[in-house]
Amino acid sequence: MIALDEMLAGELRWVPLAIVGLKVLVVFAAGLLATMLMVWFERKVVAGMQNRVGPNKAGPFGLLQTLADGVKLFFKEDIVPDRADRFVFRLAPFLAFVPAFLSFAIIPLGGDFRDGRTGEVTWFGQVTRVQLADPHVGVLFALAISSIAVYGIMLAGWASGSKYPLLGSVRASAQMVSYEAALGLSLASVLLVAGTLSTSGIVVAQSGLAQWHVVATGVVPFVVFLVAATAELNRPPFDLVEAEQELVGGFNTEYSSIRFALFYLAEFMNTVTMSALMVTLFFGGPQPPSFGGFTLDLPLVPNALEGTLWLFVKLLAFLYAYVWFRATLPRLRYDQLMDLGWKVLIPASFGWFLLLATQRLARTMGWSVLVSTAACILVLGAAWALLRTAFGRSDSDRARQGVAF
Repeated sequence: MIALDEMLAGELRWVPLAIVGLKVLVVFAAGLLATMLMVWFERKVVAGMQNRVGPNKAGPFGLLQTLADGVKLFFKEDIVPDRADRFVFRLAPFLAFVPAFLSFAIIPLGGDFRDGRTGEVTWFGQVTRVQLADPHVGVLFALAISSIAVYGIMLAGWASGSKYPLLGSVRASAQMVSYEAALGLSLASVLLVAGTLSTSGIVVAQSGLAQWHVVATGVVPFVVFLVAATAELNRPPFDLVEAEQELVGGFNTEYSSIRFALFYLAEFMNTVTMSALMVTLFFGGPQPPSFGGFTLDLPLVPNALEGTLWLFVKLLAFLYAYVWFRATLPRLRYDQLMDLGWKVLIPASFGWFLLLATQRLARTMGWSVLVSTAACILVLGAAWALLRTAFGRSDSDRARQGVAF
């Protein structure tokens, strides 16, 4: 009897490890599949917007075109420039590719969050979540991992031993570092309202449409986060990394074969990951839309899968928006890009954060409506004065240097 109990206990100890291994495989496979489909989706949607055909030969509707391109790149010759730092040159693509998958690990991919539930599910007798990891500092983990991609881009340009990739990497690094500040300040507003750094906890806090953080934070942090995330991803209209008329192909000019494919996949994987993060932070993640006690249910869909389908629908809307940006918006000048980041987004996000903090303090201290309103107006006035001062300083500097507005 004792031997049987010990055997069963040993088997039960392996169950959590098996679940984690299964999650790793699913997240990795889902990430690769999502990246391949995102490449196909972008090419087809842009083709439709520009009255072209798009991929339509490899597989049904051209679905296998991305796979065919990947196989072709895998077997192409891998060229390393003579003046390149060979170790760093080979390392840089992985520093850009791996963080995209690590960030995807903290995204809640499903679960039952209705009626105050926390999204936990039971698999093989073990209570778990439909996400690879749920650290208490999940949002900080995402920010830290996303910053590693800057090193991949910078090292790729520096290690190539050529001036054009170096210029592209310097420009990309300055752009990404600049918009990190606005991204973090807009994220601070979400954390202030949610009261937790855990991604699953943030989803639980958005139990209805009125509690979705896009509404609870007043829309402004979401707009700032969306613009800053687009710049972080080097997506149009912020794709100054690949300004063809100036920088040839940007930081990855000297790359070929599978190393170039890693940079290419990292860009699209980061787009999927950042879109999923925005859905989690601002639109309830796997939460179904609910308002006033009414929940919009999907018919004939089990509760365990309903959250995943809602996440997919919301994610698809964001991915379509990113494709729409690429197809319609012209590229900014670099001075416009820097002005937008430092002189508009950072003051706006910081001022709005102060406004939310003032409102929270007013509720905590029990201030009257008049005092709370006066304090909020004072905070907004100070933020607006700082913004106007920044614009005035910028205009005077340009006028002194003779730069066209």
